[in-house]
Amino acid sequence: MAQSPALLFLLLFIFATKTIESTQIFFPRATHQSLIKQAKDPKLSIPYKTQFFPQLLDHFTFQPQSSKIFYQKYLINDHYWEHGAPIFVYTGNEGNIEWFAENTGFMLDIAPKFRALLVFIEHRFYGESLPFGKDSYKSAKTLGYLNSQQALADFAVLIQSMKNLLSEVSPVLVFGGSYGGMLAAWFRLKYPHVALGALASSAPILQFDDITPWTSFYDAVTQDFKDASQNCYEVIKGSWAELQAVSEQKGLAELSRSFRSCENLHSMYSARNWLWTAFVYTAMVNYPTEANFMMPLPAYPVREMCKIIDGFPPRATKLSRVVAAASLYYNYSRTEKCFKIENATDAHGLHGWDWQACTEMVMPMTCSKDSMFPPSTFDYKAFSEQCMRKYGVLPRPHWITTEFGGNRIEQVLKRFGSNIIFSNGMQDPWSRGRFQGKSFSEMKCEALSLFVFFFLEKNGTVMECPLSVLKNISASIIALATEKGAHHVDFRSATKEDPDWLVEQRRQEVEIIQRWINEYHSDFK
Repeated sequence: MAQSPALLFLLLFIFATKTIESTQIFFPRATHQSLIKQAKDPKLSIPYKTQFFPQLLDHFTFQPQSSKIFYQKYLINDHYWEHGAPIFVYTGNEGNIEWFAENTGFMLDIAPKFRALLVFIEHRFYGESLPFGKDSYKSAKTLGYLNSQQALADFAVLIQSMKNLLSEVSPVLVFGGSYGGMLAAWFRLKYPHVALGALASSAPILQFDDITPWTSFYDAVTQDFKDASQNCYEVIKGSWAELQAVSEQKGLAELSRSFRSCENLHSMYSARNWLWTAFVYTAMVNYPTEANFMMPLPAYPVREMCKIIDGFPPRATKLSRVVAAASLYYNYSRTEKCFKIENATDAHGLHGWDWQACTEMVMPMTCSKDSMFPPSTFDYKAFSEQCMRKYGVLPRPHWITTEFGGNRIEQVLKRFGSNIIFSNGMQDPWSRGRFQGKSFSEMKCEALSLFVFFFLEKNGTVMECPLSVLKNISASIIALATEKGAHHVDFRSATKEDPDWLVEQRRQEVEIIQRWINEYHSDFK
């Protein structure tokens, strides 16, 4: 099975991780012909119709090129919809829209209750929504139209057109997870006249500038594995040096054999990235039930990985243990005889994120000395030079906080924001990070007064520094955080195996959405 892209996109969210040292850089009833262009061959395994909307290339200038039309894909389900009932819109992430529809069963589950119309809009430059077709990624001249502001405007134009044709009185609520969750929250703030409210799941809107310590993400991944098993953490932490030693002493041929690579490896870093990706994504999707989001995985896969590591005899090498553990991520289905570690295909169409990370989505990440990953720093100069070499552009590291805010978010949002749910699972590294220090005054966490779980450990103070919103800001900007939740787990389809805390989290979300809709209709009367 092909792994996720060689660059560590971290999804989905997936947001660019830049590690600079002597290592590589990681980084769906609307069928009106005036509104859509029919898809030739949808072949969907989900109950949605595929449509295409004629979208403007550039919403913010009036140059001749601005009026160019491209066809933006969206999925629609009107099975339960009644005129005047709400329209639930998923704000597409960095990937094929079918992928997100398949993994957002929550919207389909609640549609009957609300008689809702369901719409999933694909993000420009991803999937089939390519403004310049096969040339969309040709250069910065075409990629320059790929950014979050254009994407939000796309959503607004499509939603308004749909409402004009179907039901102007229908309230719209936007949903999104990870980067899509960031877009949902920002859409509610930027287009409050279009969307009544937003449910932003696992949305790391605080992972910019220096609002949150740069080590938070990887410290959180580390803590997930350490909570499962101290020995597991220590084995993974020690495996990187062993990987380096095997590469230097026995060569790439031995590494290729040890990793069961389908082809001979050309770089030790390919093996390292393969391991790194497995551990990070497994921490993100540490769901309480079996799932097939990134890969087919068992319930609580972090725990299962650590069981594999801990089950080896004492004399087993650290490297053999971590390779076996990572194989759970890549081969839980037990169908792979070997692993395509290098030159893997981009199965979910994520490659556009590299451009976004090099322009506006500058989200610095580093690894502390206590991390289970090798220590790393963030060198903005080196990062900028890499982006200039690849695209001929320089990053704008402070643009997102300038455009959407983030600093002192409590004071800002409680004054003018409303109707946003920020849902998070504390097992998700995008939701929280652990920062260790000697005193509160020495900890750098802009959100200190806002969100937080403080407690003491023998080695000093430990503070949870959030990447997302973990505490209510006002009566209508609400945080729902679950101790055992993972990356937008609340958006997954309900199952009989769901734990009580997840059932309760979804119940609260439905209750809040119902209140917003009731208030909307009350205002109309």
